[in-house]
Amino acid sequence: MIKIENQIKEPLKPFTVYVTNLKEQVEVLPGCQLCTIADAVEKQLGFRPIKAFVDNRTQDLTWRCFHSVDITFVSLKEETGMRTYERTLSFIAAKAIKELMPGAHFYIKHSLSKGCFCRIDYTHMIEQNDLDRIKSKMWEIIKKDIPFKLKTKRTATVAKMFRELGLTDKADLIEGQGEPYTSYYELDGYPDYFYGGLAPSTGYIYLFDIIPWMEDGLLMLMPNREKLDELQKPIPQVMMKDVIHKHDKLLALTNCKYVGSLNKIIEGERLSDLIHVSEAMQEKEIAKIAEDIAKRYASGTRVVLISGPSSSGKTTFCKRLQVQLITNYLHPHGLSLDDYFIDREFTPRTPSGDYDFENIKAIDLKLLGEQIQQILAGEEVKLPTYDFTTGKKIYRGNTIKLNDGDLLVIEGIHGLNPDLLPSIPEAATYKIYVSALTNVALDSHNRIPSTDNRLLRRIVRDYNYRGYSASETIKRWPSVREGEEKWVFPFQENANAMFNSAMVYEFAALREQAENILRQVPKAVPEFSEAQRLLQFLSYFKFVPKSELPSVSLLREFLGGSSFHY
Repeated sequence: MIKIENQIKEPLKPFTVYVTNLKEQVEVLPGCQLCTIADAVEKQLGFRPIKAFVDNRTQDLTWRCFHSVDITFVSLKEETGMRTYERTLSFIAAKAIKELMPGAHFYIKHSLSKGCFCRIDYTHMIEQNDLDRIKSKMWEIIKKDIPFKLKTKRTATVAKMFRELGLTDKADLIEGQGEPYTSYYELDGYPDYFYGGLAPSTGYIYLFDIIPWMEDGLLMLMPNREKLDELQKPIPQVMMKDVIHKHDKLLALTNCKYVGSLNKIIEGERLSDLIHVSEAMQEKEIAKIAEDIAKRYASGTRVVLISGPSSSGKTTFCKRLQVQLITNYLHPHGLSLDDYFIDREFTPRTPSGDYDFENIKAIDLKLLGEQIQQILAGEEVKLPTYDFTTGKKIYRGNTIKLNDGDLLVIEGIHGLNPDLLPSIPEAATYKIYVSALTNVALDSHNRIPSTDNRLLRRIVRDYNYRGYSASETIKRWPSVREGEEKWVFPFQENANAMFNSAMVYEFAALREQAENILRQVPKAVPEFSEAQRLLQFLSYFKFVPKSELPSVSLLREFLGGSSFHY
């Protein structure tokens, strides 16, 4: 190896960086690491940073400053900070399992029950004494405060290394990007690849647990973002687990559990087959739900309630469900909860003063309850339409009257909330929860959060149909997520049925439009960092042309070209 020595021998001159959290300048020397600055200002910040944004770009705390920049330090109370914590903890777990159980395979599957659902494939079922050994080893690694080393080598060399370790999924992923060089992390000699940065060292982990969960898996628990000195408390999500496992079987059958294998299918001759199977799977599930509703109709079910978080595809699901209900000789009448918004001047507000449209009190519950009772009693009812321009309900002559074989299909985020229609008998309702539960993963240690799935959908939809830029959508996203945590997720297990609207090939289909929109985000705005993260994420996927999608595909709700009218 040829070595070239630095010929410049000049004294280091200090310069200033601006810490936006404190609105203060800090003087540093060239080459100063972010973690050194973080340690110096931690007391003033009131938290220990785990990552940072530098000039609106995400950086690990090991990043070095050589000129003046703006620095925003990130805490665990922020979602992006907790994701860094999760990746760091996952790396430690992977190393501990590798050392204690040679030949074992560790899989980080999904976000479930307020934790990360994981599995370990080994020579025997993982028992409590195995877990105790793993956790003990992890604490040993944590207490040593071992630094994570970022290394960059030729992609062919890194791929060969991962294949020799039995991590073919990681090798396929990095080869699929087509980059000549690849960066990966090393922990005390153990290599791994992570999408997104890590904490500087193992000592940043201070609280975790791994517990047996739902018979066939483990749940990795992390600090509660609201109370960082407490672990997140797990909650049973039996229905969601069953839906996720069903789609895991489909991914295994089609051989696209990971992005690397998905990309091979896209580049090969099996893409059309994959799209047909994925779409058929959704249609089968919708038909199954419609048949269940038809059976319950004979026992008095007259109201179908559809709920789910933002951009989960509720609207298209509702339309496709109505088609399937007709094939069961039922006549559905659609209603939207959005038409029952109270006048805007009376809408509740968030602590920041914005209108809180996610709040159930933004719905005219009195009018809704009265009208549903009248409709179920066989009366003809004049329906309101909410005018979003004036912020008031108007009546355009739309009426509804249920006849024999008719039923209501009501769609809105509060559909599963018991406070929505407290006077309607439980037996008269059928509740459906719709969400995009992402199953395909980047690799065995890098799950894809479902929130990223929905955010990308919303960015594309808002740009195409609502005139919002990616910057505006990204800026609103935290408040949307906050509303979902309060008004949607707590009620999801109240459902009679759950529907997973995520498609196996979805990110590859969204990529072209999403990239064009995300590239328009200016560098000077805080949303630039999230736009860059999403662009990096999308770069892992090969393109699927929109023309390959059927006209009734749920993704058409966001990409355009649907045969349904919205």
